[in-house]
Amino acid sequence: MAREELTRLTGKFDGPNCDDDDCPNVYRTAGGSIVVQGDVSNAFQPPEGEALVEIPEAVLREAVRALGW
Repeated sequence: MAREELTRLTGKFDGPNCDDDDCPNVYRTAGGSIVVQGDVSNAFQPPEGEALVEIPEAVLREAVRALGW
């Protein structure tokens, strides 16, 4: 899936080392699922095929507002 196929729900977060597309973000797919972009987390080892990412709370709050939840 290409980034162009996703709806970006966040983008106002201005964290450290944030350039155009490398900030923590939340996206929505055409099918309604959520894609999260963030720093890799090593909190625990997830099952094969899955990954853990860490994003600031402010990014999640922005995504919830964008979705009207």
